[in-house]
Amino acid sequence: MARDYVRRSKPKSTSKGKSSSRPARGGSRGRAPQRRVPWLAIILVLMLASALGYLLSIIKGAADHRRPEPPPAVTHTQAPTPVNPIDQKPVEKWRYIEQLENKEVVVNVPEAEKSTQPYLMQCGSFRTAAQAEQLKARIAFQGLEAQVRRSTGSNGVWYRVILGPYDSKRLAETHKHKLLRANVNHCAIWFWEG
Repeated sequence: MARDYVRRSKPKSTSKGKSSSRPARGGSRGRAPQRRVPWLAIILVLMLASALGYLLSIIKGAADHRRPEPPPAVTHTQAPTPVNPIDQKPVEKWRYIEQLENKEVVVNVPEAEKSTQPYLMQCGSFRTAAQAEQLKARIAFQGLEAQVRRSTGSNGVWYRVILGPYDSKRLAETHKHKLLRANVNHCAIWFWEG
């Protein structure tokens, strides 16, 4: 059944004389309830405004009744101005700066004594000459010069890879650390006995 929502009218009652207890659909169009004026809030706002105005008038009145102080008399005599120690540049009372600029210090450094015995460094000892030559080539790639020396002992023939002779132990240690970084291990430093 189609309904007309634009024009709402009261539905027709089917029975005569009987009223339905239900109100008609669409609600009743009566008067809206009257809004009350918030008198209590208005009274409180007015009281606060008047208290604030009264407080301001008291403050203003107290400021008006205060006597202005006469300005200080200006004198043309120059009084010494107080000196602030922070504003002044400090005066040096030390003389050591001037003395040190003109003083010459002589330092005697003894020269390092050269050892009478030079150092040798052995990096390997092998049964075959081919192994010794191979280690000599690895050392040569590090920029150092090695020698292969053949020695005969109680347990046979050995081929030793030797660097040096070095005049100082410090240079020998420097080359040893260079070889350690290149994975050439087991190098030992000793005095060469000739």
